[in-house]
Amino acid sequence: MATAAQDPGRAEPAAALAALEGRFRDRLQLGQAIREQHGAIEGMVGGGIPDAVLFAASTEDVAAAVALCAQHGLPVIAHGAGSSLEGQLAAVHGGLSIDLTQMNRVLEINQGDLDVRVEAGVTREALNEELRDQGLFFPLDPGANATLGGMAATRASGTNAVRYGTMREVTLGLTVVTATGEIIRTGTRARKSAAGYDLTRLFVGSEGTLGIITELSLRVFGIPEEIASAVVQFDELAPAVEAVMLMMQLGLPLARIELLDEVQMGACIAFSDLTEFRAAPTLFIEFHGSPAAVAEQVETVRSMVDDFGGGDLMFATQTEDRNRLWKARHNAWFAAKSLRPGAEAFATDACVPISRLAEAVAAAKTEADAAGLVAPLVGHVGDGNFHMLLLFDPASPEEEKRAHALSDAIARIAIGLGGTATGEHGIGLHKLSTMETEHGAGSLKVMAQIKQALDPLGILNPGKTVPSP
Repeated sequence: MATAAQDPGRAEPAAALAALEGRFRDRLQLGQAIREQHGAIEGMVGGGIPDAVLFAASTEDVAAAVALCAQHGLPVIAHGAGSSLEGQLAAVHGGLSIDLTQMNRVLEINQGDLDVRVEAGVTREALNEELRDQGLFFPLDPGANATLGGMAATRASGTNAVRYGTMREVTLGLTVVTATGEIIRTGTRARKSAAGYDLTRLFVGSEGTLGIITELSLRVFGIPEEIASAVVQFDELAPAVEAVMLMMQLGLPLARIELLDEVQMGACIAFSDLTEFRAAPTLFIEFHGSPAAVAEQVETVRSMVDDFGGGDLMFATQTEDRNRLWKARHNAWFAAKSLRPGAEAFATDACVPISRLAEAVAAAKTEADAAGLVAPLVGHVGDGNFHMLLLFDPASPEEEKRAHALSDAIARIAIGLGGTATGEHGIGLHKLSTMETEHGAGSLKVMAQIKQALDPLGILNPGKTVPSP
């Protein structure tokens, strides 16, 4: 990459900020508190705060701001709900944070074609509120109420991905602002296309390093006729994992299947008042379909669970009961942090082929035990993705070092088994060191060439996703 790309924006930003203030007036914020809020990140890596925050109201606002920043070499970081976990929002060279949360309109709902068009600041929960009355829903549900633009930028997924896919599969097209401030549109509403390079998938998962996503066309789905949730507990972790592997290998169309180890389940029981359960390895399962199809899936799962020594299936068929269970699952992060008040937490994000899942989980647990850290496990195990939530004392450099080492070890385990260091959180700053191991030097060189071609000044979220050469 050109030298300018390695340290953009550390020249005096005053001229750029003056130009931005002249264009955007009071929508450009320079206060310390709001800048710190927009540079805050979860996890172990310190970052940096932006020089200013712009609250964009339209794609045209974003384009104008990026064009001005390009003229002055000022870095640009897109900001949504602020829920990313890998340091994607850290302003490592200062610059402008463009807050997209005011771009929160649902622009089109095409019920007959099962697709929608939304602005990037719409959250997944807000979209589902709009869709419910039309008998539709958007299935992807990362734990946080993330913005859809942020979910696309990190190639997010969630508990429903095992059946409905990730943001890669549900994104049909995008509106993107490039590094020069040009507005481009990718993809179509057609369900397939053989026309040219797939720019949509290039930008999905690029973490704002190639362009800023401002609008999305997304697939949505009909609300299932029948929904049932079940919980089953095991005495040991390994049989629970093996049961999941068999369910997936047999092609059961489960909507969700989540695993919590005994430590995480104990935390959820205390945090979410799930007193009807015990602190043991647990599967949360959800079934979607017609009443007959759901009944058939339930009986198949019941038989498999029995074969692996699981307990009785405990059902939640009422909406409020299902919501209670899944809210507890989505609150696993906060439940885990409550195990050690005052501790920092960092989530690993390993994902492996389903046939290697038991091996990966066992190896990760062994590494965690050796590290001597509290590390509850939770995961979307139906697609081989699991997280360990590493808790450490922020006042102890030695503990933080152990947490770093454990995270790296789990990433190596996953990559060594044919998997990835990150199934859904992205690379950001935290996992840059895994990229060459996972992809190889040749692939990284191609990624760097793409970055250089689309962002020659290196102003778009610098220091993330692709390591500097």
